Amino acid sequence: MSSPTIAVPASAKPPAWEQYRARLDAYRNAKVNYDFSRQNEHTSATGWRLDDYETDLPAEAPGPPEAAGSFAAAQDVLRRYAFPPPDLITGYFDPSVPLEKRIMVLRAHFLVFNFYFGVRVSEVTDEEARPTPGGPAGSGPERVWGYGYRTLEGHFERGQIDFTIHKNLTTGAVHFRIHAVSQSGQIRNPFYWVGFKLFGRILQRKFARESLRRMRELVGQALAQGAPAAAAAGAPRPG
Repeated sequence: MSSPTIAVPASAKPPAWEQYRARLDAYRNAKVNYDFSRQNEHTSATGWRLDDYETDLPAEAPGPPEAAGSFAAAQDVLRRYAFPPPDLITGYFDPSVPLEKRIMVLRAHFLVFNFYFGVRVSEVTDEEARPTPGGPAGSGPERVWGYGYRTLEGHFERGQIDFTIHKNLTTGAVHFRIHAVSQSGQIRNPFYWVGFKLFGRILQRKFARESLRRMRELVGQALAQGAPAAAAAGAPRPG
């Protein structure tokens, strides 16, 4: 008589990031693959690409971010790294590690290939009232929150990308911004080098455009369902 099959509840399955624990451990002592101490020299004149992207999110009432508003919902999406297009980039990380110490394994998908890269969060931005740069008189300060990460050894690129959420405290306008400084890294495999040379820039731009679109969609969904107040308080969410 055969043994009965025991169904394992979906909730009992290990989280997806667990399968990347070995990779995460391997990246723990990996070095950043460029000299970030000279970031003031990273300009288009010295061979670096500087990219800026922005999208509007649903506005709030003037004043500090609302507990269940657009800013808090975007914080939650950003903290979970849920905004990148999953058909292109998926990030895996240990959710018990504080954001400022986070290491992520990025799984990049292109055609029939999967590539794995390591990145490390470089800084967390948390400003209550940043002056609006270059804004007209009366434009008001911004509440700004976000983080950036740097590429580690083995990455096809070198550089840093920053993701920030901005709320104008005077007007209530909310925005999601991406700022990236990058250049091609060292790619030993000639096949991959040619592929990245041909498609790398296209994929960079697709990542940015799709990330902006998904952020808008995910924030809209969160607001429709009632954005979690915990997001505004900075509570960690599983990755």
